[in-house]
Amino acid sequence: MTKFALTVTCDSARGIVAAIAGFLADHGCNITDSSQFDDTETGKFFMRVSFTSETGAALDTIADDFGDIGTRFGMAFAFHDEAVRMKVIIMVSRFGHCLNDLLYRWRIGALPIDIVAVISNHMDYQKVVVNHDIPFHCIPVTKQNKPEAEARIMDVVDATGADLVVLARYMQVLSDRMCQQMSGKIINIHHSFLPSFKGANPYKQAYERGVKLIGATSHYVTADLDEGPIIEQDIARVTHAQSPADYVSLGRDVESQVLARAIHAHIHRRVMLNGNKTVVFPASPGSYASERMG
Repeated sequence: MTKFALTVTCDSARGIVAAIAGFLADHGCNITDSSQFDDTETGKFFMRVSFTSETGAALDTIADDFGDIGTRFGMAFAFHDEAVRMKVIIMVSRFGHCLNDLLYRWRIGALPIDIVAVISNHMDYQKVVVNHDIPFHCIPVTKQNKPEAEARIMDVVDATGADLVVLARYMQVLSDRMCQQMSGKIINIHHSFLPSFKGANPYKQAYERGVKLIGATSHYVTADLDEGPIIEQDIARVTHAQSPADYVSLGRDVESQVLARAIHAHIHRRVMLNGNKTVVFPASPGSYASERMG
């Protein structure tokens, strides 16, 4: 049975949950999973509902009929068919651990996405990508050609109909224009536990400060470098005896896992923007299941 999802953002008010539940029941739908959050500081309400149609009602019909409730509560809402895979472009430079991890998770079905292209400013991973039958685009970037390079990147985005761009250790700063054009549709992995150690060489910065924890942060990309709303974070312990090179090696696993979890949350519509922060709802039962083991 096809699973659908409804996401809702609006001002907090009495009766929202009852209205949504009643509407779905009246349209022959069964709620299989539901999460909500009422932000008392901002007065905003957030909700994600997974449901199935037990009477065969079409998603378009359900969405159209929901308009009255949306208008009544001033909702920003969207309905999604969970069987439709999001189209994703991965961008990478010369560190391939996140790319390889994402390719493996995609291959076994742990990340149910359609990887429509991989873009790099180097040729290092062309063979890996092509061997997965995924289009590879090498678009070199210099200070002189950056506007033209970003125009070529956006051409790939438009041609593929990509819904999401993933910066899997893509070591170029995107322009303000591209960040604004793709707002909420670019996810980055930063090799630091933000807000500490932004910008270049964060592992070196961490080493020089003598930290005992290093981490990784996945966030939406904005025009402010490493300031975008945070989706996922994790850490690893280090000691005084370890070098910056050790930090880099230890950080690879953390970066890969954090980025994969952030993408998983985004493609299942579990991430909702709340100002400069995010609301990240728990995963629905069964959403981590893989199609095959390896």
